[in-house]
Amino acid sequence: MTKRILFLADVNSAHTRKWAELLTEKGFRVGIFSLNPILSKWFEAFPGITIFQAEVGKKSERDSDISKIKYLRHWNKLQKIIVEFNPDILHAHYATSYGLLGAMSKFHPFVLSVWGSDVFEFPQKSFLHKALLKFNLKSADAVLSTSVIMAEETARYTNHPITVTPFGIDLEKFKKQKVKSIFNEDDIVIGTIKSLEHIYGIDILIHSFSKVLQLNPDLSLKLMIVGGGSKAKDYEKIVNDLGIKENVVFVGKVEYKEIIAYHNMIDIFVNVSRNESFGVSVLEASACEIPVIASNVGGLKEVVEDKKTGIVVESENISEVVNAINSLLNNAELRKKMGENGRVMVLNKYDLSKNVNELISVYNKLLKENILQ
Repeated sequence: MTKRILFLADVNSAHTRKWAELLTEKGFRVGIFSLNPILSKWFEAFPGITIFQAEVGKKSERDSDISKIKYLRHWNKLQKIIVEFNPDILHAHYATSYGLLGAMSKFHPFVLSVWGSDVFEFPQKSFLHKALLKFNLKSADAVLSTSVIMAEETARYTNHPITVTPFGIDLEKFKKQKVKSIFNEDDIVIGTIKSLEHIYGIDILIHSFSKVLQLNPDLSLKLMIVGGGSKAKDYEKIVNDLGIKENVVFVGKVEYKEIIAYHNMIDIFVNVSRNESFGVSVLEASACEIPVIASNVGGLKEVVEDKKTGIVVESENISEVVNAINSLLNNAELRKKMGENGRVMVLNKYDLSKNVNELISVYNKLLKENILQ
C-alpha cells in the first residue's frame, strides 16, 4: 500500500520541493501543509503531491517571535487535513513554527527536521523560546538535521538521538556543462548564489573583489551575484561607491531550475557567510566542478575540504578572501583539480539519491516500530 507523508513546510522552499519530488518518485504520496502563499505551482507536474494552504498574509510567519503561539489558530485546519489526507507519518520542517503545529497535533509517528535559525537563534531569545523548542523536540519520534554542527546544537535541547540527513545534490542535474554565458570568453567570473542578506556576507565578497581587481589590472574579472533580498540596494550602493559597477553583475532572484546554468558560468565560487547551518550552494558548485572559497563557520566547514575541494577562510577576514581568490586566479590547473575533487566529494557524501534513501529508512523504522507498539 502506498505510504503517505504529510509535510508541514514552506511550499516555496527548494528543499521542500526537492524532498517531495523525490519521495513521490520513490512511490510515496506527499501532502504539504504550508503557512506561506504559493509563489509557484511547481507541484502541478507531480500528481503524487497534494498542497494544503493555511490562510495567512503575504509575509511568511516562520521567523516571528514568541507570538508563534498564533500558529495554533491553524490547528483546527491541520486536524481536518490529517483526517482527509490520512498520513502514515507527519514530518515538520522547521522546529519552532511547523514544529509547534506538529507537536500540538499529537499525531504519531512525528518527524521533526531542524533547519538552522530555529536552533541557533530562536532559543537564545528568552527562557520561553528555549522552553518552546524543547517541547517541540520532545514531542517528536525522530529528530533530523541537515548537518553535523546543527545536530550538535540541537542536542543541547533534547535527549533524542539526532539523525543527519543532508540536503543532497541531484548529480544528474548539477554537473559541469556548456551553457550560454552572459560573459565573454576571456572573462574570469567570481560568483555567488545566495540571498542578499547581511548574514551571507555579500558585502565582504564585494569589498574583497574590489581589492582583487586592483591587484589584477591585466585580467578581465567579473563578479556575479545571483539572488534577491532585503540588502540588494545596499549592496548596489557599495558597488557604486567602490567604482566597480562595470565589473559587477546583479542577476537578481532566479528560478531554482536556472541555478544550474549560473553555476556553470562561474570560475570561482565564493560563499563567505557570517553564519550558515549547512551550505547547499557550495555543494551545487562543487557538483559542477567549480572550486570554492568558504568561510569557516557553521556547516560550511563540513562541505569544503580545505586545500582539496576549495579554500576555507576566516570569517569576515577580507585579506584572507583576497588571498584565496588570487591563489585560484593565478593557477588554472589548481582550479581544475579542486573542481574535480569537489565533484568526487559530493558523489561520495551528498548524492541526493542516497540521501533520500536515508530519509526513507528513518520513515520505515518508525512505521515498523509503530506497528509493533
